[in-house]
Amino acid sequence: MEKNHGLNKLTLAGLLVTLGIIYGDIGTSPLYVMQAILGDRPVSQLLVYGGLSCVFWTLTIQTTVKYIILTLRADNKGEGGIFSLYALVRKRGKWLVYPAIIGGAALLADGVITPSITVSSSIEGLRLYYEDINTVPIVIAILCGLFIFQRMGTMLVGSSFGPIMFIWFSMLGVLGLGNLGNHWEILHAINPKYAIEMLVEYPKGFWLLGAVFLCTTGAEALYSDLGHCGRKNIRISWIFVKTCLLLNYFGQGAWIMQHTGEVLSAQNPFYATMPDWFLLIGIIIATMASVIASQALITGSFTLINEAMRLNLWPKVRVLHPTDLRGQIYVPSINIMLFIGCVAMVLGFKESKNMEAAYGLSISITMLMTTLLYCTYLYVKRGSYFLVGLTAFVFLTIELCFLAANLNKFMHGGYVTVFIGSVLFAVMFVWFKARKIKNRYLEFVNVKDFLPPLKALSDDVTVPKYCSHLIYLTSADYPSQMESKIFYSVFQKQPKRADVYWFVHVDVVDEPYTLEYVVTPLIPGDVFRVDFMLGFRVPPRINLYFKKVVENMVANNEVDTVSRYESLNKQNVSGDFRFVVIEKFLSFENELPFIEKLIMDGYFFLKSVSLKEGREFGLDTSSVTIEKFPLILIPPKEVSMKRVYE
Repeated sequence: MEKNHGLNKLTLAGLLVTLGIIYGDIGTSPLYVMQAILGDRPVSQLLVYGGLSCVFWTLTIQTTVKYIILTLRADNKGEGGIFSLYALVRKRGKWLVYPAIIGGAALLADGVITPSITVSSSIEGLRLYYEDINTVPIVIAILCGLFIFQRMGTMLVGSSFGPIMFIWFSMLGVLGLGNLGNHWEILHAINPKYAIEMLVEYPKGFWLLGAVFLCTTGAEALYSDLGHCGRKNIRISWIFVKTCLLLNYFGQGAWIMQHTGEVLSAQNPFYATMPDWFLLIGIIIATMASVIASQALITGSFTLINEAMRLNLWPKVRVLHPTDLRGQIYVPSINIMLFIGCVAMVLGFKESKNMEAAYGLSISITMLMTTLLYCTYLYVKRGSYFLVGLTAFVFLTIELCFLAANLNKFMHGGYVTVFIGSVLFAVMFVWFKARKIKNRYLEFVNVKDFLPPLKALSDDVTVPKYCSHLIYLTSADYPSQMESKIFYSVFQKQPKRADVYWFVHVDVVDEPYTLEYVVTPLIPGDVFRVDFMLGFRVPPRINLYFKKVVENMVANNEVDTVSRYESLNKQNVSGDFRFVVIEKFLSFENELPFIEKLIMDGYFFLKSVSLKEGREFGLDTSSVTIEKFPLILIPPKEVSMKRVYE
């Protein structure tokens, strides 16, 4: 399956689509960043110039240099994001899985608050018309519509996202430019000395980095959407986006400086810079931009979970494809989780200024994890300790400062996203670790030893025929091996005579859109092994893929699918196909160490609420038999018993 790289070419249409897809989060940050920096503090030159200087250099170093220039180079066949980056380097060290799952969990956790704060910030502009209006019901109504809409997919409205975001950024630039004339001296804030002075001299100035950080929270999402737009379109469109953002930030700063000595906590500088006649139009455009930002984040979360599942870092859950658009997926369970989280945030915090106190803590952790993975990637590519050390020093120093400042938010609501992130991390950790424990004790046997008995069973007419074609899913990486439980199922569980035996193995490869297969005849015409190599973004529709493989083999005269029953063979009727899926349960006979038992108990609980193995691989339930098999990892010590005779 080849990736469509149409959008990777630098075109006007590509630039417009890029505006609509990837800049929602970072593009709506002017709604709340300056308000967060000011807080309840009186306006002063040190605060405003210092805050703007920090914003300018954060967007320059963190967003432009780290993500736009450097990290976008680390693409996995055109795809980006923390799990795509992990797939590139995971063979370089087993420990790399931990930065990946920490970063992924933190990104999802912060995703719960992003739609809440962006939609709330835009709707709160109505208070300039109705001072006492309760915005909570309006925000929840918009969120309800947004999450209900996910089921239908976004292809119908995707084409409108770009033009709307172009209007939004143009509005930001024009509003900012219009206000700069009130205080042109604000442009001096580009000088980094103002940032240093604020951090050092302003009372508790260092902790203001937590508010400054909000201007770059969308940078991680920008990298995740690399595959949708392409590197060139992102880099060129960023010039326009960054210019408009900075114009608006500095325009807000110019307006704020007209109120030196005042406390502006009751006013949002973003809306205050608008002319009265334009205010309602501005609120409508801001609301549309915030909905688009939320939409991009939600679909990004779906993609993130889908990648995690394919990399065996998340329990298997239902994934739907609402449209024919590649990459367009819908994950019902994640949609519900995000909806409940967003509504809870709105009900709990009520106003965007309260959410600002909780926002950014988790995403700063994600950025740290991305830096660790990127430095590993950089070493693999360049092999230079100096280059890796310099990159790590610069970005880890900046991000650790942001993390330290964001930790100040912990008791003010940051604990909410940290808690959510911890739960998500626990799920990923348990799922990953349990599979490692399970595989450690998996027993494999030599396939050659069982081929003659398989052939003999197939020819033994005294055994009732189970089906014409019997298919097992195997986790054995090599054709020469097979799990002992499969042969136990064939010969002992219930002797299963079939005309043709198939063993199917699915290997998730590091390239995102690979779809290849290899057929190994173990006994020509009677026993086959099929290995599928699927990219980590390819849905595991094994039922469909297997049919295509069989059709190809029939066309090449490698296998005969016509029933071998004499009466049916004369009528050229095809034989039946049946998958046998072996579901494992943790046997009571295990004597595991306490921690491993805890992990395995958690694993089987997650397994009980996730997709069954048949549905996980997209198998037709009408042709699947489920067999239970006890998983004995560590057998109990030999029991000494004595027989007593009466």
